[in-house]
Amino acid sequence: MLSPAGQRLRQTFRKLPKASPNSPAKMVPRMRIIDELSIRLQNTLICNVRRGIASALPPCCKVDWMCMNIPPESTSKQVSTPQLASEPARATDPEQAAALFQQSVAIMARLRAPGGCPWDREQSFDSIRKYTLEETYEVFDAIERRDWPHLAEELGDLLLQVLFYAEMAANDGHFTIADVLDHLNRKLVRRHPHVFGEEASREAGNQADVDADVEGSSSAVLRNWEEIKAAEKALHAAGAPTAQKLPESRLDLVQRAMPALAEAAKLGAKARKSGFDWPNWRDLLPKLAEETAELEAEAASNDPARKPAVEAELGDLLFTVVNLGRHLGVDAEMALRGCNLRFRERFRAMERASARPLEELSLDELEALWVAAKRKLAEAQL
Repeated sequence: MLSPAGQRLRQTFRKLPKASPNSPAKMVPRMRIIDELSIRLQNTLICNVRRGIASALPPCCKVDWMCMNIPPESTSKQVSTPQLASEPARATDPEQAAALFQQSVAIMARLRAPGGCPWDREQSFDSIRKYTLEETYEVFDAIERRDWPHLAEELGDLLLQVLFYAEMAANDGHFTIADVLDHLNRKLVRRHPHVFGEEASREAGNQADVDADVEGSSSAVLRNWEEIKAAEKALHAAGAPTAQKLPESRLDLVQRAMPALAEAAKLGAKARKSGFDWPNWRDLLPKLAEETAELEAEAASNDPARKPAVEAELGDLLFTVVNLGRHLGVDAEMALRGCNLRFRERFRAMERASARPLEELSLDELEALWVAAKRKLAEAQL
C-alpha cells in the first residue's frame, strides 16, 4: 500500500507523455521504470532486506529482526553489491538501485532504533550538521583529484547524511525519506516541462506560464527553471503565516543559508536583472582599488574598537572580487580552492627544498624558496 506521498507521485508520473520528440521509442519503458522505482522508494522496508543487511554486517553480529518489523523473507533473488569497473560508461539497474537504497534506509532505521548504535541514537540535527559540510567538501576533493573509486565512497557518505536527517525527522514525526523523495521527484518533473511535458509539469505543481519548446537551448531551460522556481516561492510565501512572509524583493530568492561566496555571486546576478551591475569586468577594477583604499584606511588606525569597520570593509572588498569573478565567468569558490591547492603544493616544495626548518630562515630566504618552488611547479606542468 503506497503512502499518500507515493500515490501523488504515481499519479504525477502517469501524466507523463508516452513519447518524446527526442526519444519516442524509449519514453514508454523509461516512464514505466520511473513508476516502478518510485513505488519501491516509497516503501522504507522490503521483504528481502534481511539478506542485504546480513551480508553488510560482520559475521559476528546478530540482528534483532523483530525490532525492525520486517516481513518474512521473500523468494526474490538477492541483489549483490555493485562493483566499480573501468568501463567508460555503465547503465544503472533501477531494480538493483531501489533495493540497495531500501537496504540503506533499513540500516539507518536499525541504527537509530532501540538497541541500535548508542552514538547514532544520541545525535541531533545540530550535532551532525558539521559532518554534512565535511562530507560535501570531501566530495569536492575527490572530484578535483579525479579519484572515481573514492568519489563513489564519498557520495555514499554524503547520502548517509540525507538518510540520517530523514530518520531523525521521522523519529520526531516531521517527515520521512519518502517525503524527501516525493518532493525531489515532483520538483524534477515540475521544472522540466520540456522533457516530461507541460501537463505532467502542471500536475507536479508548476504554476508558471513558460514555453516548454526550448529547441535545445540551455539558456531557455535556465530561464524556465527560474520562472518556475519563482512561482513556487510566491505560492509558498502566499500560504505562509504573515509573520513568516519576507519583504518583496528579487534578492529574497537567494537563500541566506548558502556559503558566503556563493551568496555574493547570486546576489550580484539577481541585481543584474534589475540593471544594477557593472557593464563589464573592467569597470570593477577601479572599484577594487576603491575598496582596497577604504580597507587600508580603516586598518591603519590599529584601533581594536574599529575591528567591525575593518571587517565591513574587507567584506566589501571580497564582494567586489566575487562579482569580478562572476563577470569573468569564474566561480569564486572554485578559484579559491584552486589557489589553496597551489599554495599547498608550493609550500610543500619549499619544505622539501630547504635544508633547515622554514622557521629558521629569513624573509628573503623564504621568498627565494617560494619563487623557486613556483617556477619548478610551473615547469612541471608544461
